[in-house]
Amino acid sequence: MKKQKIYLLPGLMTDERLWERLKPYLEDSYELIHIPLPKSYDFEEINLIIEKYFKEEKVNLLGFSLGSYIATYYAIKNPHRIKRVFNLAGSPSASHPIEIVRREIKLKEIEKKGFFSLPYEKAISLLEEKNQNDTQLVDTIVDMFTSLGEENYVYQLKSTFYRKDLHEELKELEFPIYYYYSTKDRLLNHASIKKLEELKHPHIKLFNREGYSHNIPLEEPELLSKYIKMWLES
Repeated sequence: MKKQKIYLLPGLMTDERLWERLKPYLEDSYELIHIPLPKSYDFEEINLIIEKYFKEEKVNLLGFSLGSYIATYYAIKNPHRIKRVFNLAGSPSASHPIEIVRREIKLKEIEKKGFFSLPYEKAISLLEEKNQNDTQLVDTIVDMFTSLGEENYVYQLKSTFYRKDLHEELKELEFPIYYYYSTKDRLLNHASIKKLEELKHPHIKLFNREGYSHNIPLEEPELLSKYIKMWLES
């Protein structure tokens, strides 16, 4: 029997290694296809680039963090190409003005001082306490950031400047849309999640886990896999 495909979009400064702990729970039943984030600030152009990976008329699209926004943007512009969307640790919101200023400062620092890798201590601080002694996990996060390098970082950071609010457009969609996130994720726009709850759209379902994790595929892969299977059966 032919396996159902899931197309996977990573987030800011993450690559195919983001899925390495999730794969064992899914790959026997599903074909997982990683799509690297395009080097573009323009979401219309990003749509055209990621579409080249799709082999079917309609696809299952899963996006993490920035990849979640890209997946949602694509689904709104191309609903005829979508079976269902899974949004992981992401929201359909515009970037907050304060966050844009903070990221502009980061870009200016890179111009002056050059690209800097993610400090090991910073990577540890992003993890749940129970995972902070997992050196392989910390190494993976740091290595992804380092190997993607300055060019990808600049493109991905700048793309967040051009995000617009997509909540109203989501109401027009009629296929299953899942959101899964950590209740205390410091990198997630929780106000946006609240707006999604208020939409009360029959096709949008929100699920969460207790904790701080943003990198859920690496920190809580088994639990995540159960929600992905539920989504694929919806």
